[in-house]
Amino acid sequence: MTTPFTHLDDAGLVRMVDVTEKQPTVRSATARGFVTCPAHVVAALRDDTVPKGDVLALARIAGIQGVKRCAELLPLAHVIGVHGAVVDVAIEERGVAIEATVRTADRTGVEMEALTAVTVAALAIIDMVKGLDKDVAIERVELVAKTGGRSGEWRREG
Repeated sequence: MTTPFTHLDDAGLVRMVDVTEKQPTVRSATARGFVTCPAHVVAALRDDTVPKGDVLALARIAGIQGVKRCAELLPLAHVIGVHGAVVDVAIEERGVAIEATVRTADRTGVEMEALTAVTVAALAIIDMVKGLDKDVAIERVELVAKTGGRSGEWRREG
């Protein structure tokens, strides 16, 4: 009996999918998320007066580091060659918007790497501002788009 689930073997046990025979292709993925912050925290971010330092620079670096650690955090994620990672952060009225785009030329996609980048960047922001106010939260981390691979191009509606 063959299971229809790619991450289960015939006995129903979890396994990493074997991508050895797949040919490397150019792939990319973009994810986004948001950290909500009280108004006085947003003001401190805008004025660059957060006591721990440059929150936005640290968030970008943390996001990139998250990309490189994705396979260590997610047991079934493949170790892949990440060839590009951009993490953008922007202060908005309600908090900080985060967007990450990851690129590779490998056998499997980078969706999880992009989502990990956004999540780790968001956690870094919270770590940097929690001393000002603990009423901060991560909102809606989601995949926005992906290209390449067998399933081709995909873009979130709206």
